[in-house]
Amino acid sequence: MARDGTETQPTSAPVAEGASASAATEPPKQYPKGVILGKDGKPCRPCNTFASFTAQSKSTLKAAATQGPPKDCPPDVEQLGRSTWTLLHSIAATYPPRPTPKEQSDIKDFMRLFSKLYPCWVCAEDFQSYVEKKEVKAGSREEFGNWLCEAHNEVNRKLGKPTFDCSKWEERWRTGWKDGSCD
Repeated sequence: MARDGTETQPTSAPVAEGASASAATEPPKQYPKGVILGKDGKPCRPCNTFASFTAQSKSTLKAAATQGPPKDCPPDVEQLGRSTWTLLHSIAATYPPRPTPKEQSDIKDFMRLFSKLYPCWVCAEDFQSYVEKKEVKAGSREEFGNWLCEAHNEVNRKLGKPTFDCSKWEERWRTGWKDGSCD
């Protein structure tokens, strides 16, 4: 899953190699090299960047990468990832400091289901693997917030992005920065 909202492309994902993917009723179609295909053989919009669909030259690639998809288009992997992390960190910020056993069970169930239903299937499978390796920690707001921050950092490392100092997750997502810039 993207982390500032984006996701890496595992080598096992079906990727267009400039060759075509075809459905039984459609003629083969050419996709730019590197486009991740969905399980239906068509490009997976939430698994790719907008730029990967629009790039015809280096100049259009650069423009598409900086502008992103128009507001009325389906989100690309980067928009989806950023929005998802915002939602998940906001959930952690409002999670109870001392959750009941039911609340702990609910958040663990939510994270497992979330990892199965995420629109980018490549990202979903990656997050499912993470949840299997690093069980969701939900004994307190602090524990869950730190677990989620570490999950986010794991994605950032895979994407070659900077990691976040998890000792500051509450400041970033719950209370606001100590300098008052969020007040």
